[in-house]
Amino acid sequence: MERKIEAFKELLEIMDELREKCPWDKEQTLESLRKLTIEETYELGDAILKNDLNEIKKELGDLMLHIVFYSKIGSEYGAFDMGDVLEGINKKLIYRHPHVFGDTDVDGSSKKVEENWEALKLKEKGGNKRVLEGVPAAMPALVKANRIQEKASGVGFDWEKREQVWEKVKEEINELSHEINKVDEDKMEAEFGDLFFAMVNAARLYDIDPEAALERTNLKFIQRFNYLESQTLMKGKNLHEMSLAEMDKIWEEAKKEE
Repeated sequence: MERKIEAFKELLEIMDELREKCPWDKEQTLESLRKLTIEETYELGDAILKNDLNEIKKELGDLMLHIVFYSKIGSEYGAFDMGDVLEGINKKLIYRHPHVFGDTDVDGSSKKVEENWEALKLKEKGGNKRVLEGVPAAMPALVKANRIQEKASGVGFDWEKREQVWEKVKEEINELSHEINKVDEDKMEAEFGDLFFAMVNAARLYDIDPEAALERTNLKFIQRFNYLESQTLMKGKNLHEMSLAEMDKIWEEAKKEE
């Protein structure tokens, strides 16, 4: 524990030095750091998907730097410092885990913990906070859909049995097919959205992270397409010159290589 405290203390001291003496660090604001923080978060996400523990460690360090940086700027405004940030999250964690730090019984159920967490969040503002408040407007749509559904589920708005969601998926497919036949582009887009939302819901109910699942498919497609492209170049050909049947043959080879 002492080593961890000393390392964190050193980071705070380094941040003080950088803010005072480095021209680039002196110029940064909360707004200028925002896009960099988003980028660092995605880089951490990539490392997690690759299960690269060494890279995860590095990306966590980058994110920690950002947290310390924001806190330093906050202290310059006289609004908050790193101590305030840590004290705030400590109090929140204790308050939202009465089954650990209090006498609330959740019967060993993680689902019950989630429901209790959402209920406590609503209580924090005197019960006046809406259930879906706190979902960032700038969050990517796929991640946002999952978070919205988690919050709704936290107050009991959910299917009684997860198998029921597939009827909803089928219903949305039929509605989309109907609008496609009518060639109504605006309604087609709306129905595509409904279908995506239903599929995200299905993923959640089966404990699948839809963002991770889609990214897994993205990476798989990239790997197979890169194989297709490299094999084509090795044969002195160009993808534009190949037939779909020829490309499909190499694509199947790529699948076997996996």
